[in-house]
Amino acid sequence: MTARRTLPNRREHYVFAFQHDGILYTCGTGYFSDGALAEIFLSCAKPGSAAATAAQDAAVIASIALQYRTPISCIKHALTRLSNGEAAGPLGKALDLIEGSAYA
Repeated sequence: MTARRTLPNRREHYVFAFQHDGILYTCGTGYFSDGALAEIFLSCAKPGSAAATAAQDAAVIASIALQYRTPISCIKHALTRLSNGEAAGPLGKALDLIEGSAYA
């Protein structure tokens, strides 16, 4: 089994906002010292809602997968997509935005 990568105590962190399905989400990302994505945090404008809980839980699982060296592309491929190829959920949308940014 692959060992889980340890995150540095001090690491780059970026925050951005996006809308998905009419809900405003805030995404935070942390990186390993080599620049690889290490963690993702998702919250939304409806704290305590099912949407907020689902987004937070999905981000935790994605972070664990990233720390076990799962490529972003593999995580994205496993997530639901609409017939036009767009992400069906907020984690997929966030990963699409991250992958298309300078911080991917």
